[in-house]
Amino acid sequence: MTPKERARHIAETMLSREGTGPAWGVEIEDIDEGYARIAMTLRADMLNGHGIAHGGMLFSLADTAFAYACNARNVPTVAQSATIVFLDPGKKGERVVAEAKESSLRGRSGVYAVKVFGEDGRTIAEFQGLSRALPGTVI
Repeated sequence: MTPKERARHIAETMLSREGTGPAWGVEIEDIDEGYARIAMTLRADMLNGHGIAHGGMLFSLADTAFAYACNARNVPTVAQSATIVFLDPGKKGERVVAEAKESSLRGRSGVYAVKVFGEDGRTIAEFQGLSRALPGTVI
């Protein structure tokens, strides 16, 4: 199994174990070691009182891409901290994509940048996550 194939198997396994990803219709578009691109379509129950994407939904999508990227080497990894900046609203019915890229990996800590894009390519949010590796394996 190549590293890319292993990364996909890990992400698909993680997705199957979650309640959130399947409930939100999360799809894995691309995955590799230190990289993940996932998507979901914003539904009415994912909007806030202003009729735009709830920030928690965008954070969760970015956090999920972050999780798949940092677990792709089959080392169990969790978020140590994360921040997000919201730049543009997501709209009902819009397919949003979160793309996570590893910026740095040193010992048990990693830094990941995640961009959330609208279907027209505009940046909706930027997320930064700090990961911490745990003992064992993911699968």
